[in-house]
Amino acid sequence: MQTMIIPMIFGLGTPELLLIAFVFLLLFGAKKIPELMKGLGKGVKSFKDGMNGKIDETGEDNSVVGAAKKEEKPAEESGG
Repeated sequence: MQTMIIPMIFGLGTPELLLIAFVFLLLFGAKKIPELMKGLGKGVKSFKDGMNGKIDETGEDNSVVGAAKKEEKPAEESGG
Protein backbone atom coordinates (compact mmCIF):
# COMPACT_ATOMS: atom_id res chain seq x y z
CA MET A 1 0.00 0.00 0.00
CA GLN A 2 1.41 3.35 -1.02
CA THR A 3 0.96 6.39 1.15
CA MET A 4 0.57 9.80 -0.36
CA ILE A 5 2.94 12.34 1.11
CA ILE A 6 1.52 15.85 1.23
CA PRO A 7 4.24 18.50 1.16
CA MET A 8 4.24 20.70 4.24
CA ILE A 9 4.29 24.45 3.89
CA PHE A 10 6.89 25.92 6.27
CA GLY A 11 6.78 22.69 8.24
CA LEU A 12 3.10 23.13 9.13
CA GLY A 13 0.89 20.06 9.09
CA THR A 14 -2.86 19.75 8.76
CA PRO A 15 -3.64 20.29 12.48
CA GLU A 16 -1.59 23.50 12.57
CA LEU A 17 -3.23 24.85 9.39
CA LEU A 18 -6.69 24.07 10.78
CA LEU A 19 -5.84 25.88 14.01
CA ILE A 20 -4.62 28.93 12.08
CA ALA A 21 -7.80 28.93 9.97
CA PHE A 22 -9.95 28.67 13.12
CA VAL A 23 -8.13 31.59 14.81
CA PHE A 24 -8.44 33.63 11.61
CA LEU A 25 -12.18 32.93 11.57
CA LEU A 26 -12.51 33.96 15.22
CA LEU A 27 -10.56 37.18 14.75
CA PHE A 28 -12.26 38.46 11.62
CA GLY A 29 -15.63 36.72 11.55
CA ALA A 30 -17.35 34.93 8.71
CA LYS A 31 -18.72 38.12 7.14
CA LYS A 32 -15.40 39.97 7.02
CA ILE A 33 -13.25 37.20 5.48
CA PRO A 34 -14.73 37.45 1.92
CA GLU A 35 -14.12 41.22 1.98
CA LEU A 36 -10.51 40.68 3.05
CA MET A 37 -9.94 38.09 0.32
CA LYS A 38 -11.52 40.38 -2.30
CA GLY A 39 -9.15 43.17 -1.31
CA LEU A 40 -6.21 40.78 -1.38
CA GLY A 41 -7.25 39.60 -4.85
CA LYS A 42 -7.47 43.16 -6.14
CA GLY A 43 -4.03 43.91 -4.74
CA VAL A 44 -2.49 40.85 -6.40
CA LYS A 45 -4.21 41.69 -9.71
CA SER A 46 -2.95 45.26 -9.54
CA PHE A 47 0.58 44.02 -8.84
CA LYS A 48 0.46 41.56 -11.76
CA ASP A 49 -0.94 44.21 -14.10
CA GLY A 50 1.83 46.58 -13.09
CA MET A 51 4.48 43.97 -13.75
CA ASN A 52 2.95 42.97 -17.10
CA GLY A 53 2.62 46.53 -18.39
CA LYS A 54 -1.14 46.89 -18.40
CA ILE A 55 -2.61 50.36 -18.70
CA ASP A 56 -4.94 51.51 -15.92
CA GLU A 57 -8.24 53.37 -16.29
CA THR A 58 -6.49 56.76 -16.44
CA GLY A 59 -4.70 55.67 -19.61
CA GLU A 60 -1.24 55.77 -18.05
CA ASP A 61 1.23 52.91 -18.22
CA ASN A 62 1.88 51.69 -14.67
CA SER A 63 4.46 49.06 -15.53
CA VAL A 64 8.03 49.08 -14.33
CA VAL A 65 9.18 49.37 -17.96
CA GLY A 66 6.75 52.25 -18.57
CA ALA A 67 8.09 54.11 -15.54
CA ALA A 68 11.66 53.64 -16.77
CA LYS A 69 10.71 55.03 -20.19
CA LYS A 70 9.13 58.08 -18.54
CA GLU A 71 12.35 58.75 -16.62
CA GLU A 72 14.53 58.39 -19.73
CA LYS A 73 12.43 60.70 -21.91
CA PRO A 74 13.12 64.00 -20.07
CA ALA A 75 16.85 63.22 -19.99
CA GLU A 76 16.90 62.85 -23.79
CA GLU A 77 15.07 66.16 -24.32
CA SER A 78 17.36 68.16 -22.05
CA GLY A 79 20.49 66.75 -23.68
CA GLY A 80 19.78 68.25 -27.10
